[in-house]
Order: sequence, then structure tokens, then C-alpha cells
Amino acid sequence: MKVTDIKTFVVDCFRTNWVFVKVYTDEGIDGVGEATLEYKEKALVGAVESIRDYLVGKNPLDIENHWHNIYRDAYWRGGAVLMSALSGVEIALWDILGKTLGVPVYRLLGGKVRDKVRIYVNGWFAGARTPAEFAQKARMAAERGVSAFKWDPFGKAYLEISNKDLQCAMECVAAVREAVGEETDLLIEAHGRFNIANGIKIARELEQFHPMWLEEPTPPDSLDALLEVKRKSPVPIAAGERIYTRYSYRELFEKGCADFIQPDVSHAGGIGELRKIGAMSEAYYLGFAPHNPSGPVANAATLQLAACSPNFTILEIMYSDVDYRGEISNEALEYQDGQIAVPDKPGLGIEIDEEACLAHPYRPHTLRHYNGELTQIRPAQTAFYF
Repeated sequence: MKVTDIKTFVVDCFRTNWVFVKVYTDEGIDGVGEATLEYKEKALVGAVESIRDYLVGKNPLDIENHWHNIYRDAYWRGGAVLMSALSGVEIALWDILGKTLGVPVYRLLGGKVRDKVRIYVNGWFAGARTPAEFAQKARMAAERGVSAFKWDPFGKAYLEISNKDLQCAMECVAAVREAVGEETDLLIEAHGRFNIANGIKIARELEQFHPMWLEEPTPPDSLDALLEVKRKSPVPIAAGERIYTRYSYRELFEKGCADFIQPDVSHAGGIGELRKIGAMSEAYYLGFAPHNPSGPVANAATLQLAACSPNFTILEIMYSDVDYRGEISNEALEYQDGQIAVPDKPGLGIEIDEEACLAHPYRPHTLRHYNGELTQIRPAQTAFYF
């Protein structure tokens, strides 16, 4: 079997663009991956083209060898663009291997340790502005069986936060906690916003609400800053969506910077690399909770990892999506009581529709985190897909 071509499909999805990678072979077995990067799509497509130059003509089943060569020969190793390109291609190669052998990817990684995966939802708050509106939307999601909610209540803050804005954020958390009860998990997102002092202050204010975690309280550039917050935080800390490969994660583990780690299958090196990172985290007794707010292929790949990782804790998923999500792939998630079943189809168990992808081409989008529009995360027309 030889690789004959690699194509990217960049699909507008309102807040960003999904980037799907498809690898074609001379035996008619194709694989699909996802490299959604959020806002740097043009650079990503160029990086995938470079990998195409290497991979065409080679056996797609030699995944470990190809990963090693592509990573090594980049020279300027790591980083979001190069690693996302490698991740998307690597995921597609696992899809091809599974289809070739007629088994789901989790079987190739040692088999299942669970049949269902607990989820927490992101984006459930779309359009909310006031604590009352957040509470109302949380109640609606809870009625669908959702038992864990994540959101960023910190408005436009960056590094500093005033007492007034902090009070507003805590009022929002309090309203959601009251709306969904103590048995529901709250996961508070900070998007790497704050300096050390404010990260500690926020963690202490959150203690009264018993959150499952405070996520990324400090900018991702310094693990030492994260460690300072972790040392003084009365609530668990989650981090790692902007760390790439096991080599960078080694420092996080050795320093003890987080209680939950969040590598992203589309950025940190793909399925094989996340499997290794997850195994490393298991040795430190850390929760393995990959970042997963992207499209249907990344979700399919992360489900395969969740199936076979003993320390997998909880799966992030977007609560709703653009109303054409169901057109661009054959995604068919089985959801019940806050959990999603692990698919058993060969490979990743998902295919994209190329024509449907082309019908929703790239559109430029900008970051909302610091302009007060973070909750404007979904268009007027949305749909549930699980």
C-alpha cells in the first residue's frame, strides 16, 4: 500500500474553521484526520503540503516511523502549526490502519477499558450575558442529562481583574451552581488570562463553589507561573491544551504543575502521541482529560483514546454546533445520561463528505477572548448533534 495524495478541507464553522486532512492510498483505503488550529489555517495548510511531499509514495501503515521522521526533519521542532499538521496526518494514518485490519483504532492501542465516556459540555452558554441567562441555559442543558459544564466567566480581563469584575464572575458561577445543584460538576475556564497573583485570588474565590477544576489560570508561556498558582490553589488545576508532544509535557509532569492534563489530539502529535502522554500522566496519578472543542473527526479520534486509557477522566465536547455539522460527515454519536458510547466501526468510524465540506469554505475569524464577545460562540442557527 502506498500514499497517493493528501488533501486538506477547510470548513467554516462560525467561531473558527475546521481543518480536515484526508490521506489517499493506491488500494482505495482512505483515512481522515483533523488539524483544526483556530485562526492560523493558511499556515497550517502549507505545513500539511510539506508533509505531503514526504509521505506520497510511502507505506501509510508505518505510522511510528513517519511520525519520527516528520518531527525530526522539521528542524524547528514543535509549535502549534507544525504539530497540528503532523497531528492531522497521523490521525488519518491510524484511520487507514484500522480500516485495513477491520478493527477500531482502540483495538490497535490495547483494547477498551470502558464502553462509555463521561462528557462535559462547552458552548452551552452561547449568547448569555447575565448570571440569570447563564443559569437558564445551564438548567436547559441539565434537562438533557448534562452533568458537567465548562465556561469562562471573566469577560475581557487579561492579567489583571478588578474587584468589580471578579465579583461579577463569581455571581455568574454562583447562579449556575444554584441552577444545577451540588451534584453537577463545574469546570471554570480562564484561557490563560491572569498573572500569578490574580490566578491565586480567583482560585481562592472559586473554592466555595467546589469546581472540578480551574483551567489554564496563567498564560501558557511559563510553567513556573502555573506552578505558583497550583501551589496556593485550594481547587484542582487543569492545563496543557497549548503544550505539544511528550517532550514538553515532561516538564509539566516533573514540576507538578497541574492535577488534570489537557493535550489536544489535533495539536499535540495525534493519537499515538496522546497515548504516550496519557501513559506518562498515569504514572503521576493525574487525570487525563484531552482538550476537544473542535470538529467531528477530532472528537472521533479522542473517543478512541478515551476507550483505551485507564486514567481518562472526562471528555470535552461542544454542546451544539452549526446546523450543517451533520452534512459534512456521517458522525453518529450515541448519547445517554451525560455519556457517549465508544464507536466500534473500523478505524475512527467516521467519514467526511468532501462536497459538503467544499460547500462551506474558509472564512476569516478573529479571537473573541479579550473583547467581551466570548459567549458569542454559536450562530443563530444551531443544532444538537448528540
